[in-house]
Amino acid sequence: MAQHNVYDTLKTLNIELPTAGAPAAAYVMCAQTGNTVYVSGHIAKKDGKPWVGKLGSNMATEEGKAAARSIAIDLIATLHTHLGDLNRIKRIVKVMSLVNSTLEFTEQHIVTNGASELFVEVFGEAGKHARSAFGVAQIPTGACVEIELVAELA
Repeated sequence: MAQHNVYDTLKTLNIELPTAGAPAAAYVMCAQTGNTVYVSGHIAKKDGKPWVGKLGSNMATEEGKAAARSIAIDLIATLHTHLGDLNRIKRIVKVMSLVNSTLEFTEQHIVTNGASELFVEVFGEAGKHARSAFGVAQIPTGACVEIELVAELA
């Protein structure tokens, strides 16, 4: 079986990785121990600014799903910056998603699919992960979604 090249897949999907973000406070974007990388939470951005909104109030599920997909691209960019080569990723192990939503909104899992589906598109079987999706009262800067992940390296 031929080696899956993540960069070829990104090109096929017309995804150009943005410049990885910098920490906004007293933390690092990635913390690695052994062959495990923990990536800090990334908020949704639109046109380089926080993608502000509350699901169930002024944002629909499909827009939230698009926001989650954009975060997945930013998370991949951060992994690329940290690792130098995305092909070192053996598996996306765990994804945690926080969805800024009203008490009545119950589609956090569908919003989070925007990120989960992209990880599978980009990494294939290695993109399938364990996951949690939560509805929260607020996210820093009013962003609509925040996602973090854990990856295993080969």
